[in-house]
Amino acid sequence: MDDVLHSIDPRGVATLTLNRPDRHNAFDDAVIASLTNALTDLGARSEIRLVILASTGRSFSAGADLAWMQRMALYSEAENRQDAAALAHLLVTLDRLPKPTLAVVQGNAFGGGVGLIACCDIAVAAEHTHFALTEVRLGLTPATISPYVVRAIGPRHARRLFLTAESINAARAQEIGLLHEVVPEAGLHAARDRIIEWLLRGAPQAQAEAKALVSLAESPIDEALIDETSRRIAARRASPEGREGLSAFLQKRAPPWRPK
Repeated sequence: MDDVLHSIDPRGVATLTLNRPDRHNAFDDAVIASLTNALTDLGARSEIRLVILASTGRSFSAGADLAWMQRMALYSEAENRQDAAALAHLLVTLDRLPKPTLAVVQGNAFGGGVGLIACCDIAVAAEHTHFALTEVRLGLTPATISPYVVRAIGPRHARRLFLTAESINAARAQEIGLLHEVVPEAGLHAARDRIIEWLLRGAPQAQAEAKALVSLAESPIDEALIDETSRRIAARRASPEGREGLSAFLQKRAPPWRPK
């Protein structure tokens, strides 16, 4: 049985599904490598419009696999550094993927599973789900996922959740910014499909540039930033995609990237 399932529909919607339900979709070095390779491939393919991260079973992801962590405890510091770098590379690959990403969270997420959600552009979860950053209870810290989690929920909430390792429900996770939507379990697929429909209405290159723009816009607002954002919109207006989008709007027709 494959630990990560891959599928692509005719619209270019790719889905990566964590498929270790018996281990609560905890990840190890093999799963990390599989996800990283799949994301790298999908990010380079022009026909891929967006990527969904999903899971099978009762849990979204319990984070790091305990058996893997036990093996790592016997590694040298240098070997642990190399292993940690692989996870860090997965997270940055997901975070910077030049496609929209959507986490569809059907079950609980802990530790690194929360990190995966924080790296996705959009996250929707079933209302019964719970989330926790439990690393300190094991004498560890959420180091590699911390930049993405802190960005998603802010430093004040991160301090509490990193230190207490308490579990929060989906409503609270939405309130602090980890999730965008919380829906009944029976409505999760409908919410996913609705978000997919919205995303497919956007121009692919414009979406990639808009995603990169968010990181740029977090910089101090100075003359350099003002000049760079001006340059970017000017280039977008003059691009073939930008011209076609404006023409389609004025002519009251659908642009070519919109599903028929």
